[in-house]
Amino acid sequence: MRKIADRIEYTAPIIYEYFSNKDAILQELTGKGFIKLTKELEKARAKFEKPEDQLEAMWMAYWDFAFTDTEMYQVMFGVQMSCCSQRCSASEAPYRLFVAVIAEIMKNSNPTEEVVKQKYFTFFSVIHGLIAINIINKSDILETINNQILKDAIGGIIKSIQ
Repeated sequence: MRKIADRIEYTAPIIYEYFSNKDAILQELTGKGFIKLTKELEKARAKFEKPEDQLEAMWMAYWDFAFTDTEMYQVMFGVQMSCCSQRCSASEAPYRLFVAVIAEIMKNSNPTEEVVKQKYFTFFSVIHGLIAINIINKSDILETINNQILKDAIGGIIKSIQ
């Protein structure tokens, strides 16, 4: 709390007037991060008509968010740090956006909610994994091929659900 107080040029007791502890601060930051991420996903989705294009644009926006606002992403998902122990309601919004588009792509096969959820987590694991690798282990080799790895992964998963 002292480090936070020093950083924002307030005293720790002032911070305690607004937040009971560090976890409360992380909870607030996490909520704001998910709201910001959701807005980015909505903007990316709105640029395209076809669900497949929407989904690719949304995952690319997710990737961009992770590297444009890396510290926030780390707080939201606990990459190289402990994150807030409680999930905030805002964390559901990106999930709902993604599963809606995935369900639209898969509508001809009449998928169950569980199948759509499984496909979301397939995307999430691959993309979050790539992000975490890049945050934890900066590598010139990865930097030069990241975009292609990401596009290959997204494209491959989209093909598998069509």
